[in-house]
Parts: sequence; structure tokens; C-alpha cells
Amino acid sequence: MARRSCRAAETAPAAPGGLRPALVPWRSEWAACGARGLRWLPTAVLLIVITNANAADPQPYAVTLRETGQTELDAALKDVSNLLSLQEGAPVGPFALVARAREDSERFVSALRSFGYYDGKVSVTIGGKGLDDAGLLARLDRAPADPPIPVLVAVELGPLFRLRKIVVEGDAPADVRAELGLSPGAPAAASLVLAAHGRLIDLLRQKGHALAKVDPPIATLYTADKVLDITFKVDAGPSVDLGKISVTGADRMRDSFLEQRVMVSPGEPFNPEAIEKARQDLSALGVFSSVRARPADALDEQGRLPIEFSVTERPQRVASISGAYSTDIGGSAGVSWRHRNLLGSAEQLNLSIGISQLGGNSTIGVGYNGAITFIKPDWLQREQSFQASLGAVKQHFDAFDQTAASTGVLVNRRFSEHWGGSLGLAGEQESITQQGATSDYTLLSLPATLKYDDTDNLLDPTEGIRAAGQFTPIQPVAGRISEPFALSQVAASTYFDIADPGRSIVALRGLIGYAIGVSQFDLPADKRYYAGGSATVRGFRFQSVGPRFPDNRPQGGTAVAAGTLEFRQRFFEDYGAVAFVDAGQVSANGAPFTAGWRIGAGLGARYYTSLGPIRIDVAVPVTPEANSGSFELYLGLGQAF
Repeated sequence: MARRSCRAAETAPAAPGGLRPALVPWRSEWAACGARGLRWLPTAVLLIVITNANAADPQPYAVTLRETGQTELDAALKDVSNLLSLQEGAPVGPFALVARAREDSERFVSALRSFGYYDGKVSVTIGGKGLDDAGLLARLDRAPADPPIPVLVAVELGPLFRLRKIVVEGDAPADVRAELGLSPGAPAAASLVLAAHGRLIDLLRQKGHALAKVDPPIATLYTADKVLDITFKVDAGPSVDLGKISVTGADRMRDSFLEQRVMVSPGEPFNPEAIEKARQDLSALGVFSSVRARPADALDEQGRLPIEFSVTERPQRVASISGAYSTDIGGSAGVSWRHRNLLGSAEQLNLSIGISQLGGNSTIGVGYNGAITFIKPDWLQREQSFQASLGAVKQHFDAFDQTAASTGVLVNRRFSEHWGGSLGLAGEQESITQQGATSDYTLLSLPATLKYDDTDNLLDPTEGIRAAGQFTPIQPVAGRISEPFALSQVAASTYFDIADPGRSIVALRGLIGYAIGVSQFDLPADKRYYAGGSATVRGFRFQSVGPRFPDNRPQGGTAVAAGTLEFRQRFFEDYGAVAFVDAGQVSANGAPFTAGWRIGAGLGARYYTSLGPIRIDVAVPVTPEANSGSFELYLGLGQAF
């Protein structure tokens, strides 16, 4: 019975002309390429070749790699090929071209083996001649530069080898062996075995074996039987508890705050998930540019394992600028300044000032806004922050003019990984002008919010649900109304990844709002519900959907309902396109869904950056009405929702 080991084996391929490499490479056939994307493939090979005087002119060539019918294998073969990757950027002469083809032959065979095809064969021909053809170099010397000489790579897979015995030697617990995830009969693919090797280490550490060691898998090949036996040698080591917990690099942070923030303690069982959660908690403060958790290499005198969190602090002060544009509310620009660690416990002080309504078909003047916000994390208890703010705004829309100053405090609480909420107290003094009449209001409110979010990305979600419910009782203190009322709203969006991960997304959005205990014109104009614009019905001007005054300016109403269906398709690496349909309605003096619907539709383009997709959307009203406009353009960073 033929048998050979798949561990490192010496190879010394002959160079053209019979010369041998000066450095004999070591190749691990088993870890040749693992799976697509592992580019550490073959080997570092140094060839020292003695040739005659002058180098030959570069010989253009065109490579054809016949497909095997297996997408991942075909991609791996292309990834490992120097003939393909260097075809345009590094032309070579005839002698070096043959050498490049020989090296690729070795790479192709390694790729086949890594996918379980140990009897696979690869044939590379240049200009119709094999690499060992005595007349190949002469053929290349006579070949014209145009057309490029053809290089053909033909692959014969042969039978697929399969795993037979999977043995775990050493002191691994029985339940760890059972969860290995590798079974007899599976394809003898390197990716499966290497994944099992990593999973074995992870399982041991999850069981508290922090210093566990697993040797690289030993693969024994039986060519006659077309099978592979795999052996993992394990040194689990002891199950340990945590020792001293330290944070280094946080020179401007209070030690007491960090001790409270790091939710692992000496004496607890070693748990990689808990340590990673503690690392993420430190990173979420926004004070550090990097946070690394480093278990010690050895146990301390008590037999415990010390853990060090090594952090790098960001600059404490940062300034930024922002901007956006849409045809309905025009352009906006803002400048902000932030102190990330005001008092040594990751307190934030944020100052911002902006200008808005720069043009726009739904505005009648330039607006201004400014705000000061202080945020104290872990206020009174973990996962709870305190926020205090002062703000001022001046706005000029078709619907109303507003000048207002506000102040408030807010307590934000995170209940679990996906659930959070807030409760606040706010005061507002405002002056509202609508249809030539000005009204002043002094309002005291108690905003409450409940949120759920399990999406995978803030600016470009591809799966999950994002939802928020808001309920805000408001008590008028002075002004033209005195009776209390409440504003309620529920908004949600969900995302479905329907093809290649992250490339074809169906997104849905819905919104319902209702004012309780107040009629349309007793409700301050800025507190009424409107639709139209990027947040509700694209294609319609901002706030233009709903009841209108005789001059066609928006009235606003006591209820709103809106929904969106959007399809997002990504192209190549950095580009994408979007198609969407929005619908919405505003009830003048009733509940949601009691008025006529307006529909908008459009297309958009996306350019994906490291910060998020740059968005350009164009939409038109499908059910136009007076003053709805003919189309709207929206520019911004991040998806529309």
C-alpha cells in the first residue's frame, strides 16, 4: 500500500539548462494554500543561475487557464499564478518565462492538493510546446512580439481524496474531541483541516485551558486508497483562573474608572469571550485608538494567568467638519469640536455650530444651529450614561419659521447587547411663525425612548433589524396652549442579504407617528407630523406631503405613516446601485392611515469608502400634486437608512 507523509518535504526542481537552485526550498504540501485567499502558498525560492551576457528582450504572452468547474478551486489557481499576476506588470524574456511557468506548475499542483486532489496533474504549454520540449527556447527566440505567444494551463483533477481517520492525541477533554467538526468521509481539503486545528485551540481555551498547545496537524496520505489520515497532538495544560488584571498605556485616565470598566476580575475562570467583551468595552469608550488583551505566557506564583490590556490613547481634542446637500432643503455645513476625556473618566464635551438651508426648494432663508453637549459614561452604574445639553436653532421652511432655544438632561441605558433606552427632561422656548401669524411657546417635556439594533453596520447595514419607539409627554408652561399632549412614534428598518454576502440587499423601512390629546392647529407647527424628503418619501419636497393651506404651503398634521422598499446591489469592489419606492401620508386631524398616500420612486449610486458609502439618490413623485416638484436629488454619507 502506497503511503507518504504530507508534512514538509524537500524539493529541488531543476532550472532551465540543467542548473540547480542554490537554496533548496522547504514546502509544506498540506498547508499549500488552504483555501482561497490564503496567499502564503508555496515557498520562498531563490534561484542562482549563471547565464550568458545580455538579457533577452521581453516576450509578451497571453495565459489561458482552463476552468475545472469548481469556482473556489479556479479562483485559487488564479490567485497563486505568477504567469497571470505578472503578465502585464513584469514582462520577461524567453528563459525567464519558462522558469516562471515551471514555478507555476509547482504552485498549481500544491493548490490541487490543498483541495484534496492529490493525483491531480497540470500541463503547461507555451506556444504549443511542453516545458520539457528541447525546442521550446528556440521557438521563443523566434516568436514575434505581436501577437503574444499563447500559454495554456490545463488541469486534470483526478479523484477527490477523503479523510479516513481523525485522531486527537494527548489530554484534550472528551467534549472537545466531540466538537472538533471534522468527520471521516469529508474531502481531504486543507481548509477543513486547518479550520479544525484552529477550532480545537479555541475549544480548549473556552474550557479554561489558556496555555493549550496543538501541534500542526500530521497528515498521512494513502495514495492507493485515496484517503488521508489526520492526527492532532494536544497539550491541553491546566484549566486556570485569572491573575492580576492590568491596563497599560492609559496615562490620562483615572485608575478607579478603568477598574470599574474592565469586567473581568482575578480569580475568575479563564474565559476568552469574557476577556474579548472587556476589550470591546474599553474600546467603546472612544478614548483609545487601539485596545489589545494580552494573556501572560506563563502562570504566576499562585498558578493564575495575568491579563494585560494594552491601550493607545487617541488625541484628547478633535475638530471635524461635515456637510450634506439635497435639492429640497439645500446645503448644510457644520464645524464641531470634541474633548474625548475631559475629567479623566472618558467624559465628552462636544461643541458644534452649523449653517443650513443654503438654497433648497422647500426653504425661504438661511438657518443656523449650535449646541453644547456633555456626556458622562458609566454614570452611577455601568452601561448607563448621563447627558446634559444646551442648543439653539433658527430655521426657515415653507411650512414655518422657527427660532428656539432648548436645554435638557438625558439618561441613556444599555439593557443588553441589542436593547437600549433613554429617559430625559427637557425645556424649550420657541417662537413659530406660520401663515404670517407668530406664536410663542414654553414647553416642558419628558422624552422616553426604547431601541433595538442587531444590524451589522451603522452606515451600511446588510442584515438585522433596527427599531425605535418614542413617547414624549409635553406640558405647556406658557404660550397659546395650556393643555398637555404627547407625541408618539415607532420607526423600524430591516435588511435581508439575498446573494453573495453584503452585495445584494433588500431593505425595508416603516414609520408611524401620532399626536395624542391635541388637535392639528393647537399643536405647535414644529411638533406636527410631516412627510416628504429623504427620511420619508423621496421625490417629494421636504414636508410637502399632507394637508396644505390655500397657498399650497404645508400645514402638518397629527399623524404620519410612511414606508420604503429598497434594493441595493454592489458592483466590483467599490461601486453600487440602488432602486427604491417610498410611500407616505399625513393625516390632518386624525389617526395614521386616514389620508391619501403619495408615492415616490428613484435610483441611486453608491461609492464605498472605509468610512461608509457615499450616497447619491435621484427620485421623482409617482403621484405628483401641486408644489410637489418634478424630482429631488440627495447627497450624503451612509445609506439612506
